[in-house]
Amino acid sequence: MMGPSENAAKTGIFFSCIEKEKLVTEQLVPEHLLLHVYTGKITITTADKSYVLAAGQTALFSKNQLARFTKESDGENTFKAVTVFFTKVFLQQFYTGFAPYQKTSDLMILYIEPHVLLDNLFKSVSLYSDLEDALIFDELSMLKVKEALTIIRALNKDVDMLLSDFSEPYKIDLADFMLKNFMFKISISRFAYLTGRSLATFKRDFEKIFGYPPQRWLTETRLRHAHFLIAEKKMKPSQVYLEVGFENFSHFTFTFRKFFGYTPSSLLSSQTHSL
Repeated sequence: MMGPSENAAKTGIFFSCIEKEKLVTEQLVPEHLLLHVYTGKITITTADKSYVLAAGQTALFSKNQLARFTKESDGENTFKAVTVFFTKVFLQQFYTGFAPYQKTSDLMILYIEPHVLLDNLFKSVSLYSDLEDALIFDELSMLKVKEALTIIRALNKDVDMLLSDFSEPYKIDLADFMLKNFMFKISISRFAYLTGRSLATFKRDFEKIFGYPPQRWLTETRLRHAHFLIAEKKMKPSQVYLEVGFENFSHFTFTFRKFFGYTPSSLLSSQTHSL
């Protein structure tokens, strides 16, 4: 997989290509981003929804949301995509002088309908992935970022409402947020930020609500959910550990056995034999 180079991070364009048939990653989306799939498909799973983008499709994602990205080949072609990042500084400069847009809904993801202008944009962008001159790439990519923004604003009236919102996360219902997002592998400080709290306030509020420190609650909640997925949904432990937010399978198995007194594999085996 091609990683985001220093130039890509500055200019706002990142090319992604995987050789594997399937790759699953999790991340906090730090900036608004426009994702276009060239080949293969990608499934984006948030706390309560899943979105699928196939070859030729495009979507705009709001910043500060947790998501699991599952990238897959289509059997013949590897997964290839491009992401255009719209940074806060870039957007603030762009929208200077515009009348404020009223936010009427909590939009998180917008599908952008196919259009010949988008097709031409992403065809031209794909040519830049092979350029080696960083200075030329930097200058050209900034032009393409502006072009991309101009096109999607013309194609979808909700784009301005999403992109012109520069507010930071505000204090939200902590219990509801954690129960929906416990499976994502991010730090406690990130959870605090996304719920609109300082780390100290987050920890204090958390223990008042749940009666446990955050890390202990996260571990036990992930384990109980893993138990449910194996026992009730008949999922394989090798699939479950990623689903519930563990870094690796061996640590998941060790922690599961320590908490429940038996391994996840033995749980699946006993469930299979009882059928």
